[in-house]
Amino acid sequence: MSSEAGSSSSPRGARKNKEDERPRFFDTKAKSMCWSKAEPVPGRHPERWRKDAAGNIVCKRFCNCHGCLCFEYDHIIPFSKGGESVAENCQILQTRVNRLKSDKQEIDTSQLKGYSCDVKFTDRELDIIEMAVYGDVIRPGNQCRCRTVAEMLGQYKSKDRMTACKLPSNEEASQL
Repeated sequence: MSSEAGSSSSPRGARKNKEDERPRFFDTKAKSMCWSKAEPVPGRHPERWRKDAAGNIVCKRFCNCHGCLCFEYDHIIPFSKGGESVAENCQILQTRVNRLKSDKQEIDTSQLKGYSCDVKFTDRELDIIEMAVYGDVIRPGNQCRCRTVAEMLGQYKSKDRMTACKLPSNEEASQL
């Protein structure tokens, strides 16, 4: 018994329709442009931190995860409703917001905010997260490097001229 290539009973042989020809996901260039057009977070490095369309702070390293600083690239006009996977139709949204937005097209900022994770991070907490994720904290005009464990124990003095970070500092921790 032989089967014809391209048989419609096989998922692989199913006919392609027009929707299958459109790219479903944003390419690297579209993602880069999408990130760039999102609102920067004041006092934070713009390549690391942005605000999504609902005003939530998100971290670039946390793409496609489920935490409060995580985000996804969203089709403003949903793909299922004919939206293209191009930079002009792209926005970053906190993952939770994007999942609840789903394929809704006409949705305003206040509705998006209603879906947002309620956790708000302090500058100190964002510094600690950035230190853990990137190994340093970079703020416009100010950056530092992490101290090694040996430096913290006083067993080694770095020759690196960049000042070591004071985050998280023992002074700040003792005041809490």
